[in-house]
Amino acid sequence: MAEEVKQEEKKESAKKVFSTIFKVILGLVFLGLGVYAVWRWRLNLMALIKGSVGLFLILAGIITLAIAKE
Repeated sequence: MAEEVKQEEKKESAKKVFSTIFKVILGLVFLGLGVYAVWRWRLNLMALIKGSVGLFLILAGIITLAIAKE
């Protein structure tokens, strides 16, 4: 009985280790793909950021005015 419990614990432990290793590898793959995408489309990304600055400033101004009104 005790040996069966130990074997089950080892199986579950092995599954957890495999699951963790798989998640780490998958995370590293996603990080690599993200870095590649940013590098590949960096000019488009910069245009998007530059275009967003104005909208961000407008939103910051509206929030500031709303806070000042109170």
